[in-house]
Amino acid sequence: MELELDGNSALVTASSSGLGLASATALADEGVDVAICGRDEDRLADAKAQIEDATGDDGGAVLAHPTDVTDPDEVEALVEATVAEFGGLDHLVTSAGGPPSTTFLETTERQWYEAYDQLVMSLVWTIENAHPHLLESDAGSIVCITSKSVQEVIDGLMLSNSVRRSVIGLVKTISREFAPEIRANAVLPGTVETPRIEELVEARVEDGTYDDYEQGLAEMASDIPVDRIGDPRELGDVVAFLSSERASYVNGASIPIDGGSMRSV
Repeated sequence: MELELDGNSALVTASSSGLGLASATALADEGVDVAICGRDEDRLADAKAQIEDATGDDGGAVLAHPTDVTDPDEVEALVEATVAEFGGLDHLVTSAGGPPSTTFLETTERQWYEAYDQLVMSLVWTIENAHPHLLESDAGSIVCITSKSVQEVIDGLMLSNSVRRSVIGLVKTISREFAPEIRANAVLPGTVETPRIEELVEARVEDGTYDDYEQGLAEMASDIPVDRIGDPRELGDVVAFLSSERASYVNGASIPIDGGSMRSV
């Protein structure tokens, strides 16, 4: 399917690895000029090189801008740099790393505030700064990457289960407030083979829980109907579709990308 995104511009936050990087790669592969960000400058430079290698000469341009998305001043500078580099902004994709695994009684008050800044306020600041530029575009769109935990809680992920749900309320509300000029949707990834999952499996191989990495992946996929965990690019491709005019009637949706693992309706 031709997504007709060539020549557009996009900003993808928390995109130096994982699902943000996969989304930026999918967009660049469609000819979109993409701004990526992260706190680690070396990892960000590696991400830029990965996107350029994966998309080749036909891919969009890539701007790598070091940013801590929990700092509103840095977020403002990121959006300004993106607009200055590409002459505008058509698409915004928000992502954020997961907060630490914890239970209610183990969670400190400081962790609650940090998780809210990381998962919610980072989006608020980014959307606030991006909004006037998206409004000027003929193709304005926002896609927020969250987690299936917003719909079905995951044991041990107290912060993700609780705080990420605010994102869904935000997305649903702005999908009405910003329409028809800007569409807003969310994607809800399940278990995907990101660096975080790789580290988790490798740690369990080292402690003897699994015999090897492949067994760990198989165990993680045991309750997923498609019988495997996801590839980050599979989510990235959905993000690119939702950003395109092919999804022009999709607005305010929360779409699970989980191989059918969620049991809730």
